[in-house]
Amino acid sequence: MKYRMIVLDLDGTLTNSRKEITPRNRETLMRIQKQGIRLALASGRPTYGIVPLADELSMREHGGFILSYNGGEIIDWATGELIHAKLLPNDVIPILYQSARAHGLSILGYHGNHVLTEHPDDEYVKKEAWLNKMPIRATANFLADLPLPTPKCLIVGDPKKLISVESELSVQLQGEINVFRSEPYFLELVPQGIDKARSLAVLLEKIGMTREELIAIGDGYNDLSMIQFAGMGIAMGNAQEPVKKAADYITLTNDEDGVSAAIEKFCLL
Repeated sequence: MKYRMIVLDLDGTLTNSRKEITPRNRETLMRIQKQGIRLALASGRPTYGIVPLADELSMREHGGFILSYNGGEIIDWATGELIHAKLLPNDVIPILYQSARAHGLSILGYHGNHVLTEHPDDEYVKKEAWLNKMPIRATANFLADLPLPTPKCLIVGDPKKLISVESELSVQLQGEINVFRSEPYFLELVPQGIDKARSLAVLLEKIGMTREELIAIGDGYNDLSMIQFAGMGIAMGNAQEPVKKAADYITLTNDEDGVSAAIEKFCLL
């Protein structure tokens, strides 16, 4: 099979534990793009948090794609065109806000290139801001200042507290939004029906490519659907066990250039 696209998760996959693309991974990804294989970066991060990595890999010049907000937005990075978007219903935002407050947790959203929150000193808010290289914008009124509609909110905090919030919101808002953990301390709140596989299906239809021509590489629970969807699903050596079990192949860890090792095995001429 000649693969025509590789879709990569970011944290725990493309980047190492320092959140950097290693020289070996960068070199390999540049080589395959010169062979005509396109890249897509798929992450729960907001678009702004993915752009530096896309630009580091020269994806604009090679016709790559960004799937941000866990696939809630798809951007043709060669043209900057937003080719697909799904947004949270406006009326669920107060429910999410009150749930976070009731459990003593912080909720955040995105305002332009800023992380918007009432809790700028929260360690997990700072982690999200650092991860995406986005400054924090403090507000005294989250509900008033959050631009609507929005593609995603995040409730962050103690993983033990998030267990009950995740359970409650999953039941209360069933059929309206998707609720899942991207990290033990990050509770993702995204539009109903959003996951990486569904967004990839939309993208492939638009560009005339089949799932059999796709390689997907990831490590987390939110990568499971795209690993099952792709013609070749690859789990990182540091992946969650269910992700490894679903994969066609398990590569090295993200600190051992696992992305490069997998691509060298299946793609490089």
